[in-house]
Amino acid sequence: MMSRTNRPPLGLRRLATFMKDSDKIAVTVGTVTDDNRLQEVPKMRICALHFTEMARARIIKAGGECLTFDQLAIQHPTGEGAILFRGAKNARLAHKHFGVPGVPHSKTRPYVRSKGRKFEKARGRRQSRGFKV
Repeated sequence: MMSRTNRPPLGLRRLATFMKDSDKIAVTVGTVTDDNRLQEVPKMRICALHFTEMARARIIKAGGECLTFDQLAIQHPTGEGAILFRGAKNARLAHKHFGVPGVPHSKTRPYVRSKGRKFEKARGRRQSRGFKV
C-alpha cells in the first residue's frame, strides 16, 4: 500500500495532452479527476486506482475505457503498451511550508497562529511596510 503522498491525483487534461494520438494505456497509481477546462475528452484507455464520478462518466461517454489494475494485468500481463503517469507530488499545501521562512528571498510559508492583518504580514513581508527581505 502506497502512502497518500505518493498517490497524487492526476487531471483529465494532463492525461489527454500526453495521450493525444496514442493507442496505449495510461496508467496512474492514484485518482483520475475531472478537469472542466477540457472541452472534449478524447477516446482514452486509462488504468487507475480510483476515478471520480465525473471523470469516469466523461471517459466512458467519449468511448474510452476505465480499467482497474486487475483488468490491466489480465489484458497485458507484461505491461507492454502501458505508459506510467504520476500527478504533481509537490502540489500539496504542506510542501509550501518546507524550508526556512524569514530568510531573505525565501518563499517558504510560515506556520502562523492566525491569518489576520497583524500576524506575520507587515515588516519584512511587504515593501510598503518598511522593507521586504
